[in-house]
Amino acid sequence: MTTTRPTVSFTAMADGTAADYRLLETYEHDELARFPERVLGWLRAMDDHTGYQVTRLQHSLQSATRAHRAGEDEETVVCALVHDIGDVLAPANHSEVAAAVVRPYVSERNHWIMKHHGVFQGVYWFHHVGADPHARDRYADHPWYQACVDFCANYDQKSFDPDYPTEPLEFFEPMVHRVFHPDRVNTPDLT
Repeated sequence: MTTTRPTVSFTAMADGTAADYRLLETYEHDELARFPERVLGWLRAMDDHTGYQVTRLQHSLQSATRAHRAGEDEETVVCALVHDIGDVLAPANHSEVAAAVVRPYVSERNHWIMKHHGVFQGVYWFHHVGADPHARDRYADHPWYQACVDFCANYDQKSFDPDYPTEPLEFFEPMVHRVFHPDRVNTPDLT
């Protein structure tokens, strides 16, 4: 038996009614409630070999484990866990994608770190591929410059060690659910 779900009356957004948009709010609420599981699914999808000694999932878990053990707050630990989820969606600009995904849920500081960690990581390897290893210096006057340097140094660049005792994804699942809870959504200005 197929159940028909309620649908809006319009085919162009300009023709929508208040009732249509109230209906869509209920669907959006359901989507927001499922978002933490979607994030966990993206992380699970990163459990593949990409040339490193650990999978991208293992790297993410190791980064988050290091942040947790260093006493970082839960939001920062989750950011360490998901900092590379942009690889699943857009490998060419993974930092910006990951930052956009977490933006409604995290502080401006953590959003900025997520958005810029890719160029900050370049200090470790850009010189090997003919790129400027000091590209991050253009942000030297930014108030979160050092926070991003520290994030990369302490949690990202050193988390490719197959022998590091890393917490499993299940350890972080409750944190993911709390950080990406619908009540935390702070919709940014869309202009």
